[in-house]
Amino acid sequence: MHFELVQNFPFFTILMCLISAVLCSVLNGKAARLVNTILLITVTIMSVMVFGFVLNTGESYVYMMGHFPAPWGNEIRVGVLEAFMATFFAVIMLLSMIGGHHKLIEEVDEDKHRLYYILVNLLLSSLLALVYTNDLFTAYVFVEINTISAAGLIMIRQIGRTIEAAVRYMIMSLLGSGLLLMGICMLYDLTGHLLMSNIKEQVQILASDPSSQVPLMITITIISIGLCIKCALFPFHAWLPDAYGYSTVSSAAMLSSLVSKGYIFLLIKIIYRVIGFEVYKDSHIMNILFIFALCGMIFGSVSAIRETDIRRMIAFSSVAQIGYIFMGIGMGTKAGMVAAIFHILTHAATKSLLFISAIGLTDVSGFSRRFFEITGSGYRNKIAGVGFTVGSLSMVGVPLFSGFISKYLFASGAVQLTGKMMPALICLAISTILNAIYFMKTVIRIYTPIQNDKYLSIRSRSMKLYCLTIVLFVAINVLLGVSSHPVVEYIEMGLEMFS
Repeated sequence: MHFELVQNFPFFTILMCLISAVLCSVLNGKAARLVNTILLITVTIMSVMVFGFVLNTGESYVYMMGHFPAPWGNEIRVGVLEAFMATFFAVIMLLSMIGGHHKLIEEVDEDKHRLYYILVNLLLSSLLALVYTNDLFTAYVFVEINTISAAGLIMIRQIGRTIEAAVRYMIMSLLGSGLLLMGICMLYDLTGHLLMSNIKEQVQILASDPSSQVPLMITITIISIGLCIKCALFPFHAWLPDAYGYSTVSSAAMLSSLVSKGYIFLLIKIIYRVIGFEVYKDSHIMNILFIFALCGMIFGSVSAIRETDIRRMIAFSSVAQIGYIFMGIGMGTKAGMVAAIFHILTHAATKSLLFISAIGLTDVSGFSRRFFEITGSGYRNKIAGVGFTVGSLSMVGVPLFSGFISKYLFASGAVQLTGKMMPALICLAISTILNAIYFMKTVIRIYTPIQNDKYLSIRSRSMKLYCLTIVLFVAINVLLGVSSHPVVEYIEMGLEMFS
């Protein structure tokens, strides 16, 4: 009985998120926050139990919703990688919500708090669905839910820049969604299926038929471009700095660490379980992704160096980090894919830490985000200073932190290639140097004492939950950095189950 119950948990978590969103619509802000917190904790616990279950059995399983087989019913598929990602996403979202709660009260009108938690619950439901679903059209439906939720989280802080950022985000994101839907329709026309496993069987047949290779290639290209736009891969990143830079701190932490990662994870699922890794590799689209990724790594870092606003600097850093992930995918090897997935974890944990720490630094600097004003803020808010320093060291790739393992995995994957080895290693080295320039420059500035500090009398408020959030984010970073071996094994096991 316990065996069957655990197998239901992935579906239950998605359903709970949707029901909680409806429930929050009739509650006040405080009650909606309580429901959201209970939901996140419950989803985390259930996801851990599912992860333990699939790890123990050593194989994935398919859950038929309503017990109807395809094509009448819908399916979700659960393996080690899906359960691990669901757990990680829930933990990051929980910490992001706790760490940014005090700013939500200040920056969002009280009558909109209820709406905020509705959007967060919908966002979590869409992320879990993208992780678990075994049906392409269901994936598209939750991509749209994800898009609307993310736009709402940006726009809910009613200032001009957030409205502009949300409109730009919606335009670019809907363009990506349109291309994704077009690609899914074309794939359905070619294969007659929407279930991932059934599509893959037909794609293998089509790939060996010369007359079907051109439409199949066009379909794969359209789907890939659509998801790349939604992930903000260079050069489709123009909407990203304002969206991350001017939204509430919890929104920025979740948008940067989770939303784009959900789309990337969907792309990885499509590569392995819809198209087939070898077919996707033979299409040479990975080579194009590889080039865009290298450009993003450099361009994002250069743009971050030129910024004078700490939050926009962190946002531009995400362009570079998304480039890292796509570099791993573009390598076209198992080692590259493992590095890319590990960096999804690294970036999710580190970017949230940076955004939440940065708000603590700006709060004790007259709420200014300019570098000149935050000078010495590491002394005025010690915990935020430590958190930002750890996040910066991780992004640079200093040993003991998760970013070091990511870069080591990327370098190890690159040396196994012939044509792509030198470009990957050179761009990795240049990007690391550029990372060090803008992150270490900021760390030095926040720890530079100044005479006659006009903000010296401003001290950080005693917020135990905020401090606990930063401590836990630092712990996750260090844990990924010093105990990476089991995590890499889980990723490799999950990819084997994908295949």
